Amino acid sequence: MLSIETLILITGILLLLGIASNKFSSRMGVPVLFVFLVVGMLAGSEGIGGIEFEDYSIAYGIGTVALCLILFDGGVRTPYNSIRSAWKPASVLATIGVFITAVVTGLAASWILGLTVLQGLLLGSIVGSTDASVVFSVLRGGGVHIRPRLANTLEVESGSNDPMAIFLTIGLIQVLTGEVPMGAGLILLFLNQIVVGTIVGLLVGWVGSWTLKHIRLEAAGLYPVMATALGLFSFGFAAAFGGSGFLAVYLTGIVIGNRRPVFHRGILLFHDAVAWICQILMFTALGILSFPSRLVAVAMPALMISLVLIFIARPLAVFLCAAPFRFARRELTFLSWVGLKGAVPITLATFPMLAGLPGAAVMFDTVFFVVLVSALLQGWTLPAVARYLKVDVPTRRPPPVTLEISSLRNVDGDIVDYYVDKTCRAAGCLIRNLALPEGVVIALLVRDEQTILPQGRTRLQVEDHVIVVLRPQVRAMVDRVFSCDDVPIKTLPEQMEFPLRGSIRVSDLEQCYDLELGGDPHATLSQWMHDQLSRDDVKPGATVRREQIAFHVRELGEDGTIENVGMTLLPQPEPVVSSTESVESSEGVVVSEEAEEAS
Repeated sequence: MLSIETLILITGILLLLGIASNKFSSRMGVPVLFVFLVVGMLAGSEGIGGIEFEDYSIAYGIGTVALCLILFDGGVRTPYNSIRSAWKPASVLATIGVFITAVVTGLAASWILGLTVLQGLLLGSIVGSTDASVVFSVLRGGGVHIRPRLANTLEVESGSNDPMAIFLTIGLIQVLTGEVPMGAGLILLFLNQIVVGTIVGLLVGWVGSWTLKHIRLEAAGLYPVMATALGLFSFGFAAAFGGSGFLAVYLTGIVIGNRRPVFHRGILLFHDAVAWICQILMFTALGILSFPSRLVAVAMPALMISLVLIFIARPLAVFLCAAPFRFARRELTFLSWVGLKGAVPITLATFPMLAGLPGAAVMFDTVFFVVLVSALLQGWTLPAVARYLKVDVPTRRPPPVTLEISSLRNVDGDIVDYYVDKTCRAAGCLIRNLALPEGVVIALLVRDEQTILPQGRTRLQVEDHVIVVLRPQVRAMVDRVFSCDDVPIKTLPEQMEFPLRGSIRVSDLEQCYDLELGGDPHATLSQWMHDQLSRDDVKPGATVRREQIAFHVRELGEDGTIENVGMTLLPQPEPVVSSTESVESSEGVVVSEEAEEAS
C-alpha cells in the first residue's frame, strides 16, 4: 500500500508528464488522448514506472468523476445557437446512430472473437458512442477548425450520446446476468435514463443559474466552486433516480453557461483547468490499468474490429441518420471519420469486469486497443481529412491579450474580441468613422503583439484584434460593424431600439449596416434628420422612417443639434400616413411624434 506522500508525489509527476506530453502532442500532431494513455502504460506495472494498479472499481470511479467534470465544462461552453443549429441531427446520431454502430460492431465482434451474439453486442455497445472529452479537446484546442454546423453537431452528439451507450451496456449486462429479461424492462430502463436525466439537468441548471446570479458570495473563488457543486449534484441526483447523470450534468452546464452567472469568465477559466487535470489523470490512470502484454495477445482481432467500427459501422450510422438533414456528402464523410473513442468506452469496459462476466478481460483489452487505434488513426489524420474534404475554415490567431470584467455583482456589460479579416467591414476605417452604437467603447487594440491605446484617428488594419466593451443588448449591431463580406450577415432583432450618436456620418452608417438612406453621404445623421424633418418637428420623439428602418430623436443639444438617435428595425414597411403632420418626400416618410400618437 502506497503512502499518501508517495501518492501525492506520483500524482504530481503524472500531471507534469501530462503537461509535457501535451506540448509534444501539439508539436507532433499526435492526439493528446493517445499520448496520455501511452504515458500511463509506461508508468504501469509492465512499464518503466512499475506502478501496480488493477482495481477496476477505483478506475471506474476516477473515470466517472473526470467525465462528469469534463462534460460540465463542455456544457458551460456550448451556446444555445449551437444547439439550435444541430440538435436534430445530433439527437438522431446520439440515439439511433449509437444503436446502429453498436449492432454492426457487435455482430462483427461476436464473429471475430468467437463470442456469443449478446456478448458481441455488449462489446459493440461499449465502443458505440463518440467520446465527448476527445471531441471537445480536438475541436476546441486541437487546431482543427471546421464549419460551425459540423462542429456543433459533433459536440452536441458527443455530449448527449453517453446515455444510449450506458443504457445498452447496462441493459445487456443485466440480460447476461439474468437480472432483466429482454423486452419491456430494457425500454423502461432507456426511457428512465433519458427522461430523468433531462428533467434533472434542466431543473438544476435553471435553479443553479438563478442562485449564482442572486447569491452574494464575498470571495470570487467560491463562484466556480459553487458551479462545480451544482454539476456534481445534478449528476448524483439524476443517477440516484436511475437517470443518466452524464446527460444531466451536460444539460446543467449548458443552462448555467448560457444564463451568464456572476463571475462568468472566472468560472470558465476554473473549469478549463479542471477539465485538463481530469483528462490527464483519467487517461493516465486508465493507461496504468492496462497491460501491454495482454494487448499484444488481442491485437489482430481488435484491429479487425477497429476497422469494422471506423470504416463500416460509423459511416453506415452517419449516412442513415444524418443524410435527411441536408448535409453534403463530404460533410457526412467527415462526420463518419470523427467517431472518436476515448475514456467512455474504457470506463464502460470496466462494467463487465465488475459484474464478473465470462470473457470480461478479453473485452476490456479489446476495447482498450480499439480506443488506441481510433485515437491514433482518426485523431492524428483529422486535420488532413478536414482539408481534403474542404470542410475546414480559416483559423484566426488568438488575441495576445484579454480584458476581463471582474465583479461579484451582475454587470450589464461584455468584453468582446473582434478580429479584423481582409473582408471585414471595419478594415481600413478610422475608429471615429465606425458607426458604433452609443456607449460602445473600443478599449484596446492589439497589433503585431503590441498594444495600442485607440484614438479617434487610429485606423484599423487587417489582423488587428479590437477589444470592445459593450452592453449585451447592442451586440448584434457591433457584430454587424465587424462582420465580413464572405460571412452571412446576422439579421438585427426587430422592434429593438439601438442607440446611435448624431455625429455619425451617413456614409459610415450605410457602410457598416448595409443601408441606403440617400441624401448627402458626407452629412452627419443629425444633419440628415434635420433635412427630413421640418423645423417644428425637430424635437425628442420625432421619427424618420426609411423603408424598414426608423430613426427616433432621443436627445437634443442646446444649439438644436440631434445628439442621440434611436434606430429600430421595423417588421415590415409601414404604409404612407396621410396627415397634415406628415411630410412625404422621395427619400422616405417623415412622421412627427403627434402623428404617431394620432395613428
